[in-house]
Amino acid sequence: MDIAALSVVMSQSSLQQAAGLQVMSLAKEQAQSSAQDMVQMLSQASHPTLGKTLDIRA
Repeated sequence: MDIAALSVVMSQSSLQQAAGLQVMSLAKEQAQSSAQDMVQMLSQASHPTLGKTLDIRA
């Protein structure tokens, strides 16, 4: 493989990695926003015990 082809491959790999990190960053921000909205919604609930416990199963 010559130097030019190797350079192109490395550049494409770097671009793919940067794009992947950006997508993960956006997903993380969206998840944080959704979690904050859920916490706010639960804190404003009219039932006094609603939102005090949360059962999560994976």
